[in-house]
Amino acid sequence: MAAGLILIGMGPGGVSGMTVAAVNAAKSADYRRYEAYTALWSDEDLAELEVEIGEIQKVMRPEVEDPVELLQLAKNETVALLVVGDPLQATTHVDLQLQAIEAGIECTVIHGISITGLVTGSIGLSNYRFGRQTTLTYPYGGWIATSPLEVIALNRIQGLHTLALLDLDPTGEGTGGQIPMQPTDAANSMFLMAEKLSDIIDEMTDGTNLDKLKIDACKAICENISNLMVVLCTDMGTTDQNITYLPLSELSGAETGRLHCLVIPAEPGDVELSALNRWGKK
Repeated sequence: MAAGLILIGMGPGGVSGMTVAAVNAAKSADYRRYEAYTALWSDEDLAELEVEIGEIQKVMRPEVEDPVELLQLAKNETVALLVVGDPLQATTHVDLQLQAIEAGIECTVIHGISITGLVTGSIGLSNYRFGRQTTLTYPYGGWIATSPLEVIALNRIQGLHTLALLDLDPTGEGTGGQIPMQPTDAANSMFLMAEKLSDIIDEMTDGTNLDKLKIDACKAICENISNLMVVLCTDMGTTDQNITYLPLSELSGAETGRLHCLVIPAEPGDVELSALNRWGKK
């Protein structure tokens, strides 16, 4: 293969979820780097992939956001950057692509199955009814960000579902030691956000119609946060996939797994409701 950088989508987990093109490109590369901070494969799946394609070296946020080594290698060799899911779902990877192009380095992309497409079809909600997605974060240094709950609230009042990804890194630094957020962490995060948001709603600006709509949305979601229905999606696209539809008040008691995300539905249509009820907590 010609020298350059190849951004390879690994899919959600396991060699069987990768495209043939992705496996062949990774196998043919001179260097293989696994980006291990935006999402993760299990150690077992990663070991199986390494047997299939050759040695893989893990890289973290600093090496990708300041890609001096990656781009230096890619000037004369073929470098494969393996990214869980699709390689262009994160702004970080788009920026890397642009930096490579600016440096005169050939940069190709092999797409993979992304959680953003996988979840909507799997749980049975209309893809056309999803609004802006968000990420539930750990309370870094005790700071509680309310913006994720504001996104969910504004989506819901407009009749839009929300995909909420869950944080992987309690430090927020992206340098290692990831601890993927579990259901109880996600529930605690949302309750803390609702508590803080309730305290500051009266301080929010209501100058425009959108501002007023957002305030109404935030009040509505905070007043009924315990009964908010959510869909817990666990290890999607793998043999351990599990989906549970339950109120937020019961999320802490849900079955844990390796990687999770949440979908917070708006008022579902008849077909959507029937689809959701399949996943009701037994």
